[in-house]
Amino acid sequence: MELALAEARAAERKDEVPIGAVVVLDGRLVARAHNSTRTRCDPTAHAEVLALSKAARKLGAQRLPGAVVYTTVEPCFMCAGALLHARVARVVWGVRDPKFGGCASLGHVLSDPRLNHRATITEGVCADEVRSLLQEFFRKKRGRSADK
Repeated sequence: MELALAEARAAERKDEVPIGAVVVLDGRLVARAHNSTRTRCDPTAHAEVLALSKAARKLGAQRLPGAVVYTTVEPCFMCAGALLHARVARVVWGVRDPKFGGCASLGHVLSDPRLNHRATITEGVCADEVRSLLQEFFRKKRGRSADK
């Protein structure tokens, strides 16, 4: 999770929402990424999707069975779908996303028994640090908006 937090901080430095993700397979880091939606002008450039894409290219496979994805924030519905399509085994995150979270907050995509794959989840890892990073980012954003 420390590497995912480092990616989130990299996103923040680029004025992106500070979310980071890493893909680990067999105990080794395969890929890492952070949100880049603003930089790329791409609404799909979420940390999880970018990390999955990098991992798939690096491994030369569209499926990542056995992989663990660490992400700072609960994945949205889009990212949860991508995680299932990649067949990751486990997803670990820091804090829930009450407005967009598709894995526990607003839906249960990763554990829906109607789907042909499910991933185990672990939440609350480094939650205080993740929450603080997000709160400070949005506090600064609101401050800038109020000044205009």
